[in-house]
This record gives sequence, C-alpha cells and structure tokens, in this order.
Amino acid sequence: MDIIPMLLKEMEQEAQTTRKMLAIVPNDKYDWQPHQKSMTIKRLATHIAELPNWVALAFTTDELDFATTTYKVEDINNTEELLAYFERCYANGVDHLSKGTEEQLLPKWVLRNGDQIFQEITKAELVRVAFSQTVHHRAQLGVFLRLLDIPIPGSYGPSADEMGM
Repeated sequence: MDIIPMLLKEMEQEAQTTRKMLAIVPNDKYDWQPHQKSMTIKRLATHIAELPNWVALAFTTDELDFATTTYKVEDINNTEELLAYFERCYANGVDHLSKGTEEQLLPKWVLRNGDQIFQEITKAELVRVAFSQTVHHRAQLGVFLRLLDIPIPGSYGPSADEMGM
C-alpha cells in the first residue's frame, strides 16, 4: 500500500477536526492563558494552524536548526485570520505531499538547536510527527477552551457537549 495516499487521507481527516476547533476560539480570549508556563490561546492556536507546514518541511529541508533559523510567529489577531492562516498552511502541506514521492520521504531529517539534537527521524516520520503534534496541541486547546466554559466539538466522535452531558 502506498503511504502518500494514506497520509493525505489522514491529513484531510485531521484538518476537518482542526477547523472545528480553531473556529471556536473567541476573539476576546487571544491573550488568555491558564497558567504562566502555558502558551496563550493565540500562540497555541497559531501553532496548531501552522503545523501543516511541517509536512512541506519534510520535502523542502533536511533539518530545522533553531540556532540558525529565525522562527517568525505569524501575527494572528482574530479567528477569521486564524482560519485563513490554517487554510494556507494546510494547502501548502497538501501540495507538497501530493506532489511528493515515497523516495523523498526516506532520508533522515533532524530537529536541533545547534549541537543539541531533539529528533533524528525520517522525513516520513516528520509528516507523522506533524499530525501527532496537531492532535496533541488541539487537545491542549480543548482544555483551554473547556476552562473558559466554551462547548467543545467532537474529534473522533461526539463530545460530551454534543451529547448534552
């Protein structure tokens, strides 16, 4: 079985859930954070929106070195901008994945900060990490929103809110 069609299918399925979650981020809560060590909702939601770009990284880079790469966080100020940013990142990831080959996913890819290596994985694994990070951070966002008493949409079935619990 070819891996790229499977990854594209998974990417689309996760995008549907991600859209639902990003769409409910309230404009007046972008600076809110549940704890001083937590990200703000703005930073967390923006990170979730940008994660499909990591799929493109698998096809366009051999590493991400925080010591040499200037990381620019997109300045998102409302949910309309957040969803538009997600759609751009998603389109970029899908474009690279759909045009890529399985052979391009075989080489190693490294996440580092100078000499400190965080991960050394294949490019195929990087695509899966992007998906896993999306699910992980989307769950974090769900907790943030739950703490603000915002009803949460279901991810892989109905949520307690959707079931009237």
